Amino acid sequence: MLPKRSYLLNAAYQWVSDNDMTPYLLVDAEQEGTVIPREFVQDGQIVLNISMSAVRHLIMDKEAVSFEARFSGKPMQVYVPMKAALALYAKENGDGFVFPDEEFPDSPTEPTPPKPEKKAFTLKVVK
Repeated sequence: MLPKRSYLLNAAYQWVSDNDMTPYLLVDAEQEGTVIPREFVQDGQIVLNISMSAVRHLIMDKEAVSFEARFSGKPMQVYVPMKAALALYAKENGDGFVFPDEEFPDSPTEPTPPKPEKKAFTLKVVK
C-alpha cells in the first residue's frame, strides 16, 4: 500500500488552517534529500511555519512538501521528503498529529512532466 503520511499531512494542514491557526511542520533534518536552512536545526530537527502567510508556492504531494520562504531575510527553496515529515501541529495550542512510522519506497517515483503542445506557425504571403 501507499504510505499514508502524505494523506494525514494534507488533512492535518487543512484542519489546522480551517481553525485559523498556524500550521507548524516538524522535520527530521537528517533525512536524505531534505533541503532546509541548516543554521536553524536543533537536535537533528527543525520546525517550519508552513502557513500561507509565511510561504509561497506550497506543494504537498505524495513525495514531499516544498515551498519558498525567507529565513533571516534570505529567500530559500525548501524541500522536505515525506519520510522526513514527523508531525504537523498548531502553533497556538500544540494540537495536531505525530505521524506513525511506516515504510517508504527506496526511490520515489519521478513525476512525468506534461508534454508541451506543439504549436506550428506558418507564414503566408499576402498580396
